[in-house]
Amino acid sequence: MLFATPALDDRELEVLEEIEAAKQKLRHQLHEPRRWVGQLRRQTFARAVQGSTSIEGYVAKLDDAAAIAAGDDPLDATQETQLAIKGCSDAMTYVLQMAGENDFSYTTQMLKSLHFMMTSYSLDNRPGRWRAGSIYVQKEDSGDIVYEGPSVDEVTALMEELTGRLSVENGHGSPAPVRAAMAHLNLVMIHPFKDGNGRMARCLQSLVLAREGVLSPIFMSVEEYLGRNAPAYYAVLAEVGQGSWNPTNDARPWLRFMLTAHLRQARTHLVRIRESELLWTALERLAGKHRLPERTMAIMFDAAMGFRVRNQTYRTSLERSGEEPITESTANRDLRQLVEKDLLESRGEKRGRYYVAGGELAATREEIVHARRKRDDSDPFAS
Repeated sequence: MLFATPALDDRELEVLEEIEAAKQKLRHQLHEPRRWVGQLRRQTFARAVQGSTSIEGYVAKLDDAAAIAAGDDPLDATQETQLAIKGCSDAMTYVLQMAGENDFSYTTQMLKSLHFMMTSYSLDNRPGRWRAGSIYVQKEDSGDIVYEGPSVDEVTALMEELTGRLSVENGHGSPAPVRAAMAHLNLVMIHPFKDGNGRMARCLQSLVLAREGVLSPIFMSVEEYLGRNAPAYYAVLAEVGQGSWNPTNDARPWLRFMLTAHLRQARTHLVRIRESELLWTALERLAGKHRLPERTMAIMFDAAMGFRVRNQTYRTSLERSGEEPITESTANRDLRQLVEKDLLESRGEKRGRYYVAGGELAATREEIVHARRKRDDSDPFAS
């Protein structure tokens, strides 16, 4: 027996309509091929990976998360954090690749494969295998047990029930955000793995959403929101879990939390899309004004968005955006020119050198942010 999906009330149905309307706006705005969309998609992917791993204590700056996901070296992230982010990135990339497969099916082996990708950097995690015994979630500060998963003897049957339910519901029944939320809840409460259960539950949620096909998959993920609201995320799981595996508990608080996450994340994406378009237009003017190669707009975009950019990440960004590759010396020449024009500032020395937005570029970004419209972040379920 798994946690059951609550019967949706009128307000929940209204919020789902608001979410769908926001996603249709996103789909429309992302439909036309524009050069800045690739840059924004790469940053959005990095935010999702950063958000999911940060919940479990693997903290990295956004530019480091993006670098690791792209196969580049980070500036600050520890080795353990690098491995966790790389594993999460690989699993999420696999999810995005599977999203459009016609012969896709939910299986326990597929979930084990995702877990292996995510945690194979440590064999102690039993990557790709169910846990071997009882499992407890403890508070880091006190060591108090806050949740106990179901008996290990139940894990296989429960996970088969979960994948069976997802297969039956695939594209049918409840709206995708509801199905994805319930898949997340059930996996994290079953706690089938020794480690990485939260990351796996969030990855499964993203997979269910990606299979819906309404929007570019990475813009359907709410992992960034969950990472930014980790205390509330843990609190609602504790409220629903009540200390141990009991699928008869009311899942409505969890469902409402996740619907709120979808609505707020969609609104965040809408703001970023609008501002990315404005920024790109401003960068075109700057490139023309300073007679810069058009390719430099990619690195200016990242720097304006707060990234610490480097020769290596500049070249990777161009390659991943489908631009013509450039050599290390060409990248160095571009970077020097951007510094001379007060568009970038150099920090550090030699291998540790990186660049941040310079005066004119920072002012351009600040002007866009200053003109930002106030966003509605009220609780959609507040009485």
